[in-house]
Amino acid sequence: MTYDIIFSSRKTLAIEITKDAKVLVRAPYRYPKNRIENFVSTHTDWIEKHLKRRLEKNNKSYEPTDEELALLKEKAREIIPQKVQYYANLMGVEPSGIGYTYAKTRFGSCSIKRKLNFSCRLMLYPDEAIDYVVVHELAHIRHMNHSKSFWSFVEKTLPDYKERRKLLR
Repeated sequence: MTYDIIFSSRKTLAIEITKDAKVLVRAPYRYPKNRIENFVSTHTDWIEKHLKRRLEKNNKSYEPTDEELALLKEKAREIIPQKVQYYANLMGVEPSGIGYTYAKTRFGSCSIKRKLNFSCRLMLYPDEAIDYVVVHELAHIRHMNHSKSFWSFVEKTLPDYKERRKLLR
């Protein structure tokens, strides 16, 4: 799990989920990083629960402007091809191409011709969620359905796919 640390003259540790769905840890100056890591790992359930809530709230109340959508599309074009290449190699599949949409509810799709499409709105979610959508769509190259074989194929690459999928809800 990724998080940022802010050191200050406080006396205790605190975890905050920011408005842009980032995890922020506030710690006293010179507090040992290994103790911060331990603190975060013992609060993983709380973090995931509140991160999910924040994402839901953000998605319900926030509609990007045209300019923001254009920036999200740029970001998607930078990030997604690398992830697709990495996971495609890992999974032994090969897409024929990648496209980008502004879809609000469909984060990704895979055509019968093996072309993958991703919504640029996916960039509003954590990396773990983006990786899940990439692996999900790549799995459709091998299984064009949601059968047990499909989910087993996804699970081989992302054993925690169920948790990652929850980040999108």
